[in-house]
Amino acid sequence: MEKNKEKASQKASNEQNKKNSDVIFGRNPVFEAVKSGRSIESILVANGSKGGTVSVILAKAKQQGIVIKEVNPKKLDYMCGSTNHQGIAAIAAVKDYSTVDEILDYAREKGEDPFLLILDELEDPHNLGAIIRTAECVGAHGVIISQRRSAGLTYAAGKASAGAVEYEKVARVVNIPNTIEQLKEQGVWVYAADMDGGLYTDTDLTGPVAIVIGNEGKGVSPLVRKKCDAAVRLPMTGRINSLNASVAAGVLAYEVVRQRNAKK
Repeated sequence: MEKNKEKASQKASNEQNKKNSDVIFGRNPVFEAVKSGRSIESILVANGSKGGTVSVILAKAKQQGIVIKEVNPKKLDYMCGSTNHQGIAAIAAVKDYSTVDEILDYAREKGEDPFLLILDELEDPHNLGAIIRTAECVGAHGVIISQRRSAGLTYAAGKASAGAVEYEKVARVVNIPNTIEQLKEQGVWVYAADMDGGLYTDTDLTGPVAIVIGNEGKGVSPLVRKKCDAAVRLPMTGRINSLNASVAAGVLAYEVVRQRNAKK
């Protein structure tokens, strides 16, 4: 009986360690992670912990555009599995981000028209991971996500990608509308997944293309939709009028592949 309890306790401890494998806590470890230029999703600081070393860390984080969030100290206790976090923790990315230029260069190196998926404030890390997995499977050259109000390359997203995060390029940008403008200037046609768009099978998705997938609840934001060249929709004949974001991304991504193969 005691052995079973010990095994169960060890299993729970291992799961907690896995869950927190992207959490760096303590003032010196967080400072070194920020100073080294490591990809950081966000920094969590306990309410009221802004003096001394913490202020230095936060100032450097702001210079790098890292998202900073004030949280209840008990949340840090839970996330870190310890009370010895000194009022600060960093959520590290499981992989360094690429740039949009690196994604486009990768397409050119392969002699292929760029194929990208743009995620407009997608919040669920499991959706992000599933889309990264789909992107890798269909041969998309990269995924673009927003820096704020968006899931990032956390442990949960990496796990949901089933290893695809190691191969697929992911760029994180400050401003999705500006990024869309830059892509259009380089000849990429950008289509938003939107119920007011044309039927996806009737839309020419060959050539340089980017598909925009919106937030799980709000869809593609009005400003992002305005910047796109056009919108495409999936037919809905059931009682629910929308698909899960990762499912919609998968259907549209494979339509791009189908049309490209048909054109060969």
